[in-house]
Amino acid sequence: MTEAEIENTDDWLGCPTPLETCQHQLRLYENEFDELNLQLREARERIFKLVDMHAEAISERDEAKATLREKAAETAKLRKSLYDLNITARGYQREVNRLRGMLDGLTPNTKTIV
Repeated sequence: MTEAEIENTDDWLGCPTPLETCQHQLRLYENEFDELNLQLREARERIFKLVDMHAEAISERDEAKATLREKAAETAKLRKSLYDLNITARGYQREVNRLRGMLDGLTPNTKTIV
């Protein structure tokens, strides 16, 4: 047996041939490729769901902003009405005080006897 034949292990029992080794490596690569494709598909589905959730959140935010603007406008109107009512009430109070003063001037002071 020569030294080159000692290194040749192709015919040993249980040792794969170079073709079998390549085929096995190819199957490993195919399995890894399939697994990566599956993971990629799942990641894309999650991304699409996140994009949908983002769009939904934006629409809800826009609705909330519109509602907030409406409520702010209503609040401004109510504040204006309250301000106007306070001014009117102060005017009426001044008139009441003026009339009370006139009434007090017309009626004599009563003296209470104890």
